Amino acid sequence: MIATPHPPLLKRVPPGVWVAAFWSTLILVRTFQRPDELQRLLRYNGNIEDAPLLVTAVVTTLGALLLFRAPLAAVAIALAGAVFSLGMEVRATPVVLFLLADAAVGYTAATCSRRVSVLAAVLPVGVLAAYTVWRLGSGYAFNLSVPAALASTVVIAWLIGNTIHQNRAHADTVRAQATQQAVTAERLRIARELHDMVAHNIGIIAIQAGVGSLVMDTQPAETRKALDAIEATSRETLAGLRRMLGALRRSDQESAPLDPLPGLAALGELVGKTAAAGVRVDVRWRGERRDLPSDVDLAAFRIVQEAVTNVVRHSGTRDCSVTVDYRPDELAIDIVDLGSGGTVAESGYGIAGMRERVSLLHGEFSAGPRPEGGFRVAARLPVSVEAGR
Repeated sequence: MIATPHPPLLKRVPPGVWVAAFWSTLILVRTFQRPDELQRLLRYNGNIEDAPLLVTAVVTTLGALLLFRAPLAAVAIALAGAVFSLGMEVRATPVVLFLLADAAVGYTAATCSRRVSVLAAVLPVGVLAAYTVWRLGSGYAFNLSVPAALASTVVIAWLIGNTIHQNRAHADTVRAQATQQAVTAERLRIARELHDMVAHNIGIIAIQAGVGSLVMDTQPAETRKALDAIEATSRETLAGLRRMLGALRRSDQESAPLDPLPGLAALGELVGKTAAAGVRVDVRWRGERRDLPSDVDLAAFRIVQEAVTNVVRHSGTRDCSVTVDYRPDELAIDIVDLGSGGTVAESGYGIAGMRERVSLLHGEFSAGPRPEGGFRVAARLPVSVEAGR
């Protein structure tokens, strides 16, 4: 189990503690400057440094302590402070405290559920409505534009917080989709590699087993040759599976497998295996051969491998031709056989895997029976001019 490191000590201190330390330090310094500072902080007079300062200190400290754990309580405390300070001669204090309640509403809308955030917005609007009704019912001269303006600040704070909440939710959704797509792409890549490697080798094994069973009694040497081919191919398949499973078991911190991925340079080995299975592959190279990007090189080899495997397993012919054409801006591959042809299978993964490989490289792919007989697989893989330099 991986141990999670503790955050730095300063980050573990709640914000409310820092706010309380600030106000305590301020009041302590002022106490040294004015011996009667504590008495002044309890007086309702027109000095903003007296009772309004104490109310603001208490409200901000309690609000910071409760905001992250009980945001509705933080809004309620800010509103209580605003109502309490209405009787003070400093008229700016209740407005400032109400704006602090707005800030708590915006934070709640950004971090909490819709139900909690709406309730947080209803609290200050309800206080404004109650205060307005009380003022009007008491016969005091009252300007309705003031509570209307304060109510608008509540709405604006909630809308800003809700927008942040929606943006975060959208970003989380995008990240989740990207993660899922990456996982799906990796699973498809592994499935393609397994299919291309195993299907080809198992096809060779099946052909050799069939040949061995036919000539077992009449041609013991051919039977032995078929069994040797089956053994070699089986060992190669098992080694490939072990390498792939080992790569899957590695953690991100461990090194990647050192085994190089196959490319067109391995066509000679592929031709030899296919010849042992009874199908002759004529490889024709055109254009100036050059180094290819690893993804193009791998895709080209796998396409040829899968197409030749289909020839061995389904065509019923003993010959096929592979043309690899190095063009200035693309690599063209054609695999043609003169077998029984047929149609593109509705199920299975061979043709689909080849098409998907080409699609990932933004190339062109076609596969199907030829009018003159046989079957043709063609792929065009884009290659940048700088790739071979």
